[in-house]
Amino acid sequence: MGVRGMAIQSVPALGTELVGAGLTRENLKIGIAVMIGALVEWYDFLIYATASALVFPQVFFPNVSPTLGSVVAFSSFAVGYLFRPLGGIVMGHFGDRIGRKAVLVVTMLAMGLATTFIGMLPGYATLGVWAPILLISLRAVQGIALGGELGGAILMAVEHAPARRRGLFSSFPQLGSTIGLVVANLVFLGTNLSMSAEDFRSFGWRVPFLFSAILVIVGIYVRLRISESPIFIAAQLQGRRVAIPIATVLTRSWSPIIRIVMANFFPGSIGFVTIVFMLRYGTQTLHLSQATMLSFIIIANVLEIPTSLCAGSLSDRFGRKKIILSGIAVGVVMGALFFPLVNTAIPLVVFLCILVVRLAIATMFGATGAWMAELFDTGVRYTGVSVSAGIAVLIGSQTPAIAALLVGASGGGTTWLSCYLVTASTVAFLAVLTMSETRHVDLTQQILK
Repeated sequence: MGVRGMAIQSVPALGTELVGAGLTRENLKIGIAVMIGALVEWYDFLIYATASALVFPQVFFPNVSPTLGSVVAFSSFAVGYLFRPLGGIVMGHFGDRIGRKAVLVVTMLAMGLATTFIGMLPGYATLGVWAPILLISLRAVQGIALGGELGGAILMAVEHAPARRRGLFSSFPQLGSTIGLVVANLVFLGTNLSMSAEDFRSFGWRVPFLFSAILVIVGIYVRLRISESPIFIAAQLQGRRVAIPIATVLTRSWSPIIRIVMANFFPGSIGFVTIVFMLRYGTQTLHLSQATMLSFIIIANVLEIPTSLCAGSLSDRFGRKKIILSGIAVGVVMGALFFPLVNTAIPLVVFLCILVVRLAIATMFGATGAWMAELFDTGVRYTGVSVSAGIAVLIGSQTPAIAALLVGASGGGTTWLSCYLVTASTVAFLAVLTMSETRHVDLTQQILK
């Protein structure tokens, strides 16, 4: 039984009035602010993914073979996800205890500082073994910060949204992550095209990391100007506060956690292949240029934006379950077809494969934010969503390294990798297929005694 099975009491009139049934300018302001904040945080987090595929093997891990260098670089990328559950526990605790807004400001500051320091970090040639150690340590800080970001951003959007628009508004944080990835790759692409390959490896890759400092200032300013979640305020006024949210979540909401983790096997597998592994595979194996691969990912992610909005809105009308299942179903098929098609090395085919996968993920993510929020009660919602998402992406973040190992072990073949992608997506489909619809859950009645 989930936390909702516990004794529940309705929010007083204040909660209902604040949430409301209609769309207001304040709702839109919150949605846009959440999107901008998520954009900045995900930009910071995802430029590491691009750098790990393009330059980190040479800059920080030059004393190993190219294959092992890729595996180690991708593994260092995964370190951020290793620390996300910890960030979810710590940030979720304070988000459920003192409020969503304050925690979101802290996460952005921590992320911005870590990203800027990575941009200033000397490579292996200067610091020796301390260079990769410091790099991985800063990546861990990024992971802790992002562990508190996703849950908080989703809750600020969902808990401010009109009851019948939660799906639409929950897609705004997902838009931020998508736009953040686009901006990250655009900055890398512009830097890559504006200088020689030697200059890019020497210092050009640092530009996207240092550019983060400007974005963080903007992001903090935006977050300081938004109001606290009305549902959280109503819960506080009733004195409904959980002493140790993580203990309650793990003892009474383990079922939603498992379901969320399994559902995310789809984006966590083939999703990471398209935005991380393919950058290296496309350039080294398919012999396409870095600019070409970055352009493919940028265009595909731009098209994700309207897809996520549309999926979120449709989930308000037809339910979360149907929309999420439709996205994962495409993932099952593409898991089998992706590499047989991209191995043709035909640029248009490679692009279309990436595009189909990214749009399927956007469809799922458009409805996932509201679904996750609706699975937990107000007193533990920040912790529940953050920890669940953190565990899910921790598992998925291993995919680039696993993909490199599977391809390397099979002499460059991708059959075993395709089997891995199909299996992961099938598990995700079955997990969602057995779930209950949550669209009609009343968040104003989900306050823990």
